This record gives sequence, C-alpha cells and structure tokens, in this order.
Amino acid sequence: MNDITIRQAKPDDAADLNRALGQLSADMGDEHRASDADIVRFCFGPAPVFQALLAEAADGSIVGVAAYSPFFSTVSGSVGIYVSDLWVAEQTRGQRLGQRLLAAVREAGMEAWDAGFIRLNVYHDNPKALAFYERLGFVHYSETQYMTLAGTAYDALGEQA
Repeated sequence: MNDITIRQAKPDDAADLNRALGQLSADMGDEHRASDADIVRFCFGPAPVFQALLAEAADGSIVGVAAYSPFFSTVSGSVGIYVSDLWVAEQTRGQRLGQRLLAAVREAGMEAWDAGFIRLNVYHDNPKALAFYERLGFVHYSETQYMTLAGTAYDALGEQA
C-alpha cells in the first residue's frame, strides 16, 4: 500500500481518469456515457465543475479515483464536498485505499474551500459500500430525499420560464 501515491489529476490524465470511472460504472452495472473529451472539458476546462484525485501504483497504473466538487450549505453555513465517484481497483480493495482517497479529498477541500463536511450517495443495493461508509462515520439522513430533474422534464422547465 505504501507504493501507492495519491495525487491531483492533471489534464494529461483525462483518458486514464475516464477509464477508471468507466470501470466504476461497469462495477455498478451502470452505463458509462462520459467521453475523454467530457472529462477534459468538465474537469480541466475553462470552467471546471469537478476535480479528481488519482491513486497511482508504482508501475503508473491507476488503482483508485475520487471525483468531487464543492457546494455551499446554508443550513450548515459552510462548504461541503460532494464526492460523486469513488472507485478502488479490485486488486487493491481491503487495503484502506478508499479511506485514504476520502482523507485526501477532505484535505484538498479544506485547503481550497475551507470545507467542513463530505456528502455522497450510495446505492441501496450496495451493502459493502454502505458498510464501508458507515465504518468511517458517514450517517444516513432520512430527512431528505435525493431527487433528479432530467430529460424531457428538465427541458420543459426551461420552456416554462
């Protein structure tokens, strides 16, 4: 585990980052729609909307990724870090790399935005991930419900304005 370093992703990493995120999608049974160009635009473009940390093995292979972005909570009066994606390669699971990636996200968020908490979402049918996050101290909030506006409803909202 000591031969794995965690570092901020750079524009040259876009294809490797997307490949790792694609593996996360495959592991979860999701369709992966992001292209390398999407990663370049949204992570490294003129108005980036997320950042990423890479866990890199001594041989240069990417064995973990954390994608995250800041948001402001008026309820807590502080900046939070939303972790949209956390992936650890199968061969490195069980070695606390996920915890190390989240700790690195925490440090980066504190440095950049004085962030005070981390938020993420977990699939209900992923008990291993739920147990992992609970072991770290993440708690469920039943007071809120994750909701999404997309597709034709999203388009219709713009037409109504």
